[in-house]
Amino acid sequence: MVNETFVKNVDSFIITGFDHLQNQKLLGSLILISYMFILLGNGINLCIISTDRHLHKPMYILICNLAVVDIMYSSTCSTTMISVLLAEIKTVSYYSCISRTYFFNLGDLTECMALTLMALDRLIAISLPLRYHSFVTNSRILWLIFLTWILSFALIGFLTYVADTLPYCQPIIKYVFCSYSSLVRAACVDPEPYFAISTVYSMVTLCGPFPFILCTYAVLAYSVTKLANSSRKQMINTCLSHIIVLFSFYLPKIVYILLTKIGVVLTLTERNAVLIVSCFVSLLVNPTVYCIRTKEIRRKITDIFLYTQKITK
Repeated sequence: MVNETFVKNVDSFIITGFDHLQNQKLLGSLILISYMFILLGNGINLCIISTDRHLHKPMYILICNLAVVDIMYSSTCSTTMISVLLAEIKTVSYYSCISRTYFFNLGDLTECMALTLMALDRLIAISLPLRYHSFVTNSRILWLIFLTWILSFALIGFLTYVADTLPYCQPIIKYVFCSYSSLVRAACVDPEPYFAISTVYSMVTLCGPFPFILCTYAVLAYSVTKLANSSRKQMINTCLSHIIVLFSFYLPKIVYILLTKIGVVLTLTERNAVLIVSCFVSLLVNPTVYCIRTKEIRRKITDIFLYTQKITK
């Protein structure tokens, strides 16, 4: 039986995941700089696409959706780590931690959904180019985005509800920010049944959308071989951007799962390092790829830069 002296309800949690590090200020500065670049890159994409009517097309709406997801995803984990490392504020209120857990896991799931929609968009564009505009319209894309968000809200809502109902033994989180797994570790319960729930969620994203996305790119690769050289180069360039974004999101997760499945025991420091890398790699890659590799966005940025230079002169 659970000892009655355990704390059933806590008012706040203490983040202790960085306590063993010596160069906390350096790591905090790197996370702050990365967070600023994430906000800047995604903010540029959102501003350019929203203000240019010529870019109000399905593909760019999907890029905007991904930018919104990245901003939400990065803000939930970055702000906690920055406050712990730079401001030395390790205490997070209970409801703030629960809400950050919700939005962090929501960002993870909606990122997966956003990449799936982008892969589907490219599949239709290359496989059915003449019928693309009849199948894929702005209104349909907005409805699909809305449905993915509603589904994600419901699924992560249940996950967060489970975390909220747990009895907590101590107000200490040994990880670097609030997440479902860190809250389960802090609870005075057998963690395995609760980790099984999160495992199901992880397998849904890895065994559902990820194989589907891989299949779409296999079909795309086959379709590209039938195109003329000029069209082939353009399509490869477009798909390459999506592939880079896709693997920057999934590769750290797959590596982490494979390491644990083959019996590699990771220390708490190594777990936290993998967690930070898996969060920031894709969030830094996404806006950079779409700023640099998307011709229309790159051209718009160049025009703005040249215009500002002309005014300053």
